[in-house]
Amino acid sequence: MPVQNVKALCESTKEQLMQAMENLEHFLNHYSITSFDTNDEPEMTEFYTGFLSDLRHLLVYCEDYYEKLGILLRRPTFNEEQSEKVLYHVYHQCINSFFYPKHECYSEDGRYAYTGQDAIRFRKKPQREARDITLACSKIFEELRENLAYYESDYVNRLRMQGEKL
Repeated sequence: MPVQNVKALCESTKEQLMQAMENLEHFLNHYSITSFDTNDEPEMTEFYTGFLSDLRHLLVYCEDYYEKLGILLRRPTFNEEQSEKVLYHVYHQCINSFFYPKHECYSEDGRYAYTGQDAIRFRKKPQREARDITLACSKIFEELRENLAYYESDYVNRLRMQGEKL
């Protein structure tokens, strides 16, 4: 991939991570387990505990790679090799953390992606705020996934053919 394309992809990825971070940070600063009416249902308390934990982890990953992309973009000479490695990790840390959360409070059902409906399906019915933040982030991470799909397979194959390790 030409250097200009990699640099532009780094810039757009950084902007999208910033959007995700702003959404997540605003939500996490305003909501806690006690914010959600669980009616003393242990299953719902467990659901929101896992949900908020997954969002906090996702926020940390986004902040980490936002900083790494910022450092790469500020350098006087753009390092294409290092940038591609960071983009690979954005795919495998941020995007995969969103679509495959540890506590599995929601999942992506690809059958709905082509119908115009939301592809995110929740394990339990969440309150509106939790649903809204997840769907808002899904749009950002879907676009990121499309933009960085190259780094999921072709980039890794190229490195393996060169005998390099990630």
